[in-house]
Amino acid sequence: MSRIDQVSPARPHEKLLAHGPETLSDAEILAILVRTGSRGRSAIDVAKNLLLTYGGLRALLSADQNSMCSHQGFGTAKYVTLRAALELAQRFLAERMRYANALTTPHAARAYLRSRLRDLPYEAFCCLYLDTRHRPITFEELFHGTIDGAAVYPREVVRTVLANNAAAVIVAHNHPSGAAEPSAADQRLTQRLKAALSLIDVRLIDHIIIGDTETVSFSERGLL
Repeated sequence: MSRIDQVSPARPHEKLLAHGPETLSDAEILAILVRTGSRGRSAIDVAKNLLLTYGGLRALLSADQNSMCSHQGFGTAKYVTLRAALELAQRFLAERMRYANALTTPHAARAYLRSRLRDLPYEAFCCLYLDTRHRPITFEELFHGTIDGAAVYPREVVRTVLANNAAAVIVAHNHPSGAAEPSAADQRLTQRLKAALSLIDVRLIDHIIIGDTETVSFSERGLL
């Protein structure tokens, strides 16, 4: 039996220290964050039950407070810990991207935008502001609405671009329905944004639509 197999599955802290976080299962990582169980149930048991109930990490971390806290052994403090851990991961990804190479292709920004938008229950329109070398300045959610759409105002996009002193911008929005195919309205909006930004000498690099399992780049489609 290997050393990794000798570590008790109920003690993921020791397993992480001995073999690294990549050796932990989803349940073990979740148990570290959950920290404690409930009467007759360990933290691992609570973690496994949550993952089984929601079908995986994605649905679990997208659940709201009322849903999560309805489970035995899981209260407000644990909900706060999970939300903070998720936000920390997103900020880490954003910071790493900020110091990465210039975003010269649609592929370079796609992973980050998917992590921010794919699991939102509502449609959100966002801007990724870039400097003259196409390095990220900041990311901002400008508009959001229901699953049926979000009202987007080009003048507000122009205002925020100027406020961030951006030389270029990538816009993105999600389709909570799951399909990433752009609609006729998406295409009209893109042309309006491109025209508005050109008036202040700012380039619209791309418009990326985030679906459930795919993304669509207007630049790659030749729609810009």
